[in-house]
Amino acid sequence: MRRQLTSSDERWPIAGGFVIARGAKTEAHVALVTITHDGVTGRGEAVPYGRYGETMAGVQDQIEQARAVIEAGADRHALQALLPAGAARNALDCALWDLEAKQTGIPASARAGYARLDPVKTAYTISLGTPETMGEAAARSAKRPMLKLKIGGPDDLDRVEAVRVAAPLTRLVVDANEALSFDDLVRLAPDFAKLDVKLIEQPLKAGEDEALEGYRSPVLLCADESLHTRQDLSLCARRYGAVNIKLDKTGGLTEALLLKTEAQALGLEIMAGCMVATSLSMAPAMIIAQGVGFVDLDGPLLLAKDREPGLEFVGSVIMPPSRDLWG
Repeated sequence: MRRQLTSSDERWPIAGGFVIARGAKTEAHVALVTITHDGVTGRGEAVPYGRYGETMAGVQDQIEQARAVIEAGADRHALQALLPAGAARNALDCALWDLEAKQTGIPASARAGYARLDPVKTAYTISLGTPETMGEAAARSAKRPMLKLKIGGPDDLDRVEAVRVAAPLTRLVVDANEALSFDDLVRLAPDFAKLDVKLIEQPLKAGEDEALEGYRSPVLLCADESLHTRQDLSLCARRYGAVNIKLDKTGGLTEALLLKTEAQALGLEIMAGCMVATSLSMAPAMIIAQGVGFVDLDGPLLLAKDREPGLEFVGSVIMPPSRDLWG
């Protein structure tokens, strides 16, 4: 029986909204792909991201362009040349991983080279706001092992200080989403170090971060928007000490695994990251999260309601996905 591909989009409300330096959103708008063959269905989910020029309509068009080849039996390796890295390829790639696992009975994690999946501890994101509101949000989550703070304005130091007072024991990561200048970074980084910030994510704009070459930051710097696939690694390795691997940027788990291996070979630390989405997006990223120093897969915790079945969260600990969810 020939494969059948379906594609749709879904909207999942965010609990209380989500604010970063580039703007705010109130829902996760995700693309859902299913690939069915002989009664077995694999699923993949992805988030089109406007920062990278993506729209839901454009992602759905790309999926449609790939339909005939996928339904004719193309595997995930052929997919890499069929579509560019991005949300459309991610949804299809993850659906093919899931289909392969369900057809063979071999878990996706095993095919990726892991004997088992271990639980991981995720960061929890504090949206950009006033120092007071961010401090209050941090106080409610002070027992979590790591908080990720969205920054990007004149009160950045006040924000981080307020969070540190409210959550004195948690690990802190700050994420500027490209909003800082190099002068801002040089001014703020020593104070962030004094507040025991462990990581500064994407301080400068992607493509305009050459000033980081030769800069010895007192806090580890992490590339996010500057890193999509392995093609970006050599440049990032000269500017950053860590990279944030997100499946929506790499175009799926297939490229993400290769990227992780090459990044680690270069001595870069890894953050397993995500867009705001449901557990179906996080489940394949759990494979990337194995053994890395930073995990940021809290997307479902930010939603008013998650997909069922979803990942099991025990506080900030994410348990491995069930077969019914993915992989």
